[in-house]
Amino acid sequence: MLGIIYCLLAVLIGKEAAGMFFASGDGKNNKFWILSCGAFGTGILIFGWSTYMISWAASALGAQKPLFYGNVFVMALSLVFLIFLYTMRYRRDNTILSGYERELIRDKKQFRVEVIFFVILAVFISWIMFYVFYIKDGVLYSGYTVYGDYAPHTAMIRSFSLGNNFPTQYPHFGGQDVKYHFMFQFLVGNLEFLGLRLDLAYNLVSILALLAFLIMLYNLALRITRSLTASVCTILFFFFRSALTFFQFVTEHLVAGDLAETFKTNMSFIGYTPNENWGLWNFNVYLNQRHLAFGLLIVALVLWMFLDWVEVGCAHREKGWHWLIGRVFSRDAWKSRNLENALFAGMLLGMTSFWNGAAVIGGLLILFGFAAFSDGKLDYLVTAAAAVIFAELQARLFIWGNVVATSFYWGFLAENKSLPGVLWYLLQMSGIFFLGALVILYFLRNRRQRVILISFLFPLIFAFCMSLTPDIAVNHKYIMISYAFVAMFWGWAVVQLFGRGIWQKAAAVLLAVCLTITGIYDFVIIVRDNGPGRRVTVNMNSALTEWLADNLTSKDLILTPEYSINEVTMAGVMMYMGWPYYAWSAGYDTYGRAEIAKTIYSSTDENTVKSLVKQEKITYILFEDGMKFEETECREDVIAKAFHLVYQSEDGRIRIYETSNS
Repeated sequence: MLGIIYCLLAVLIGKEAAGMFFASGDGKNNKFWILSCGAFGTGILIFGWSTYMISWAASALGAQKPLFYGNVFVMALSLVFLIFLYTMRYRRDNTILSGYERELIRDKKQFRVEVIFFVILAVFISWIMFYVFYIKDGVLYSGYTVYGDYAPHTAMIRSFSLGNNFPTQYPHFGGQDVKYHFMFQFLVGNLEFLGLRLDLAYNLVSILALLAFLIMLYNLALRITRSLTASVCTILFFFFRSALTFFQFVTEHLVAGDLAETFKTNMSFIGYTPNENWGLWNFNVYLNQRHLAFGLLIVALVLWMFLDWVEVGCAHREKGWHWLIGRVFSRDAWKSRNLENALFAGMLLGMTSFWNGAAVIGGLLILFGFAAFSDGKLDYLVTAAAAVIFAELQARLFIWGNVVATSFYWGFLAENKSLPGVLWYLLQMSGIFFLGALVILYFLRNRRQRVILISFLFPLIFAFCMSLTPDIAVNHKYIMISYAFVAMFWGWAVVQLFGRGIWQKAAAVLLAVCLTITGIYDFVIIVRDNGPGRRVTVNMNSALTEWLADNLTSKDLILTPEYSINEVTMAGVMMYMGWPYYAWSAGYDTYGRAEIAKTIYSSTDENTVKSLVKQEKITYILFEDGMKFEETECREDVIAKAFHLVYQSEDGRIRIYETSNS
């Protein structure tokens, strides 16, 4: 109950700041949706950071349960503020509503259609979120296509709800800084601390974040295309991707003569480009990277606000080069339109960098495109500067180790790095979606729409040119960002075709099929591969989890096998070396630790083991019967002789040794 109250208070606080997102050029849009999404996004962002910082301060002062103090302070202060605000407003205006809240529904008929559509959307999202991640009878079920990402996420969540992870570390690579965005996981951990069961907390904020982003995406599409049908199609294309993959797959198995049987039995994502079979390009991304939708919600809100700037810049009567030159050298091109809103937008983006950094970078890239053709460039500079400053402050606060350097990297995952090779790769993995967008650009006659479409392609270009982490595959998120926003122009194209003659209608239907058929088959695989018998299970009532949570603190470092998600990671403890891919892709030196861990587990020399344990500040060592570490046989006799046994599981399979008292 306290978790629900926390979220409601956050939304009420966010509602007071959401007026900045109300644009003058929003035409057919019902502002109720903008207010709702703005209230949720800004409120959760403000509440999350406030709770985190106060809890950190409480932890630094010696509090064993710092989240208690963070929640009491934030919830009490917000309640006092809201009572004071509503009282003053009622005395002045005889209502607790602010001015912009009184005319939220412009088109009642359209609003009723939208309510039905968004309710259906909410039910669908809720079903699929709980389908892949839920708890029943004390057992956590996590689907095969998602559990790999949930492993570090749930470990981080539990490090807050069961532990005291201040200053914050990365549980799968404990003892060092945190390089990866973690605030979404902190929010979920805090809600679990407040009484919501883990799956309810994780799914609740995931559902609301994705739903709010899709509502904003719909409203952006409606404002840009002026078509309700195109806006609905945008959401359809968001869920079901375009690619050549399905057509290649069908052709291959038709030739082999086993297409029908393959359709019945296949349990894996299909793909012909590197890592495509991971589900890099389909809706599975939003199921396993729950924090991405929240980051995109904040980006969508900021883009919504800056569309006002774009529309003013595109409304000038000059043509061609005269208009372009005017967007650089005229007074209107640089004069501020609303410096206060621009500053607040930059703060929101900057504060989102440790909720989802890729979304922030993608949002800034789109804003860069907007700025090139807009009036009020000073406001864009203020927004970008504020975002960078706030992001940098957080980086300095959380990252005390090495930061991964940005570098030029051409071609993304394309095996052939030539320009034709990259274009062929793009055609394979997205079908006509991105290359066809250039055709749409040619046919657009509205200057504003051309500017917006070009801007939406900037994250895609970035993904094929730059690298921010050791694993270039993580750049797929920038491509997904472009995909989500460009989808509205394909919605527009399908509607434009369908509104003409019989042959154009047939072409529109064929186009819609080509744009979605691969994604539809991907969704079939999501349902199959996360169904009964296709889920990783973890005992949520584990005695091992309880012992670890009760006896280890964030200052402890436990050496374990390279675990992904299990009863140990669910305790939220700081592991010396969890599953290495998670930490490696975030920029940690996993190779060095792997060698040291292998030596500790396999050495026959007691002094060597003791020396390495002391050097690495390892306070506990977990040994599991029959374990190997990176294919190397492990020895328990040396560890048992050197250190004190403090825990043994009921079945005798797992033993834990404490090193600090030896």
